[in-house]
Amino acid sequence: MKILVVNAGSSSLKYQLLDMENEQVLAKGNCDRIGNGGKVVAKTGDGRKFEFDCDFPTHTEAFEKLVEILTTGETKVIDSMAEISAVGHRIVQGADIFDKSCLVTDEIIDQIDGLAELAPVHNHAHALALRACKKVIPEGTPQVVVFDTAFHQTMPPKAYMFGLPYDCYENLHVRKYGFHGTSHRFVTGEIARVLGKDPKELKIVSCHLGNGSSITAIDGGKSVDTSMGFTPLDGVVMGTRSGAVDPSAITFVAKKLGLTASEMSDYLNKKSGFLGLAGSSDNRDICDAAVAGDEKAILANEMLAYEVQKYIGSYVAAMNGIDVLLFTGGLGENSWEIREAVCQNMDYFGIKIDFDFNRTIRGKLVKLSTSDAKTQVWVVPTNEELLIARDTLALVTAAK
Repeated sequence: MKILVVNAGSSSLKYQLLDMENEQVLAKGNCDRIGNGGKVVAKTGDGRKFEFDCDFPTHTEAFEKLVEILTTGETKVIDSMAEISAVGHRIVQGADIFDKSCLVTDEIIDQIDGLAELAPVHNHAHALALRACKKVIPEGTPQVVVFDTAFHQTMPPKAYMFGLPYDCYENLHVRKYGFHGTSHRFVTGEIARVLGKDPKELKIVSCHLGNGSSITAIDGGKSVDTSMGFTPLDGVVMGTRSGAVDPSAITFVAKKLGLTASEMSDYLNKKSGFLGLAGSSDNRDICDAAVAGDEKAILANEMLAYEVQKYIGSYVAAMNGIDVLLFTGGLGENSWEIREAVCQNMDYFGIKIDFDFNRTIRGKLVKLSTSDAKTQVWVVPTNEELLIARDTLALVTAAK
């Protein structure tokens, strides 16, 4: 069975085509700059790469180009879209309506679009992509939606509620939702498989570190707390996001700079974090600058590591223990500097790693902890697209 996985943004359409017989990636790429010209980067499973410009007024044209890429010319990997058995979509915000993946109906698309206020950059784009996909795939091809927030729906109220008037929760749906749930769920399953354990037997702190970062406490296979909150802005300092900030500091800065609520949101989401602190949102630049002695770059890295350590400590307390600390995401998998900084001075929690070995690891599934460490520390590469494809396969098969 071949499954197309789609991750639609406001101006982009990322995709992967997988053969689920062996979970092999047949093709992947991105249709970018939708509504503002158009650019395609396409890769085939055998390693060939193609880049070209084209016009994408809407997501429909992007899907039409995707069909062309997969079925014609040098980028062709299938004869027709009839070979695709189903399409799986990543959806950022499912709120408290969706606690698991589901088959798509017109009502489901409307509900996803209805949550756009909670994820304005993403959910409306997801709905546009779902409707556009229906126009270009053969009639009757099932679609499945997989929600980033669904994994975190197991959090108890004491973890997801804010100290605001209860009306804000009841009437405005303001609460912690958490994000990166698809990634956290995938790596939880992977580490349990590697250890030969049932996820129910493990207490895990999962550190998804990248341009956007979140830390999650996973007790018995279920998310019990996570660092991102009502939006992905909350938690640790990130590439361009501030992370958690005293609300009074936000209102103070907004007043002093004369910023509207929308402008302040943009300031916190796009102009803060590593970019605002040290001049670049790319941690590779930050690490290079830190080695060269740049004090702001050193500070930015110290802040990230310190904040991650604090979340680890608080989640050990929340779960009354820890069996596994794992790193995933772009930074978690590839930045030995961040892993080293996080794992220093954590002996009290039984966290001890081979620092020399850690410096050799990039993007590999591997154990970093020493033989005498009480807590296992692992790098576990994430694969959200594969998890979406697996969910899609399971739902489509069950529906037959």
